[in-house]
Amino acid sequence: MLKFKALALALFLSGAFAAQASAQCSMSKPTMQKSLYERLGGEAAISAVVDDFAGRVLKDDKINMKFAKSNAPRLLFHLKEQVCAATGGPCKYTGKSMKESHMHMGVTEGEFNALVGHLVDTLDHFKVPEAEKNELLGILGPLKDQIVEVKGDATGTPLPDNFKPAPPLDDKKVKMGPFPKGKMKEKGKEKM
Repeated sequence: MLKFKALALALFLSGAFAAQASAQCSMSKPTMQKSLYERLGGEAAISAVVDDFAGRVLKDDKINMKFAKSNAPRLLFHLKEQVCAATGGPCKYTGKSMKESHMHMGVTEGEFNALVGHLVDTLDHFKVPEAEKNELLGILGPLKDQIVEVKGDATGTPLPDNFKPAPPLDDKKVKMGPFPKGKMKEKGKEKM
């Protein structure tokens, strides 16, 4: 179960999402199945999941110290952007790579597993069907090694002094949000 849960965290922490999503699209079945982004519920569902997940993480003393220096609007922006891109949505991930963004954080295996547990709990809370949950987790599974820097089950460890967080996004970008407005409107008109 821990290995299964470990697959989930990668979704929120990787700069490799766009490439993986492109590869997944190029291997899609000839039947015109909806993208995972669409099957999950699109922009509104992804926003709700990320907001719920972040709330759980920030309340948990086992892992919230790793976010003590993070700029919350930047973190939420890029998490939503990454999930959108990884699932075949209209977004392009513009944040740092997973390796770069977690460098010098000292993330332990225990903290990683606790974070993943919150992601699985969030997906269960929103009743994401097993097929979609497994597909989402499967896209991102191999990225754990780019996040964890410390072996062992320790949790609640502070950020090392040499960790430098990314600077905040400018207010205009945060206000515009991670979801491309033009593409979303076009899709909405096509379905009407």
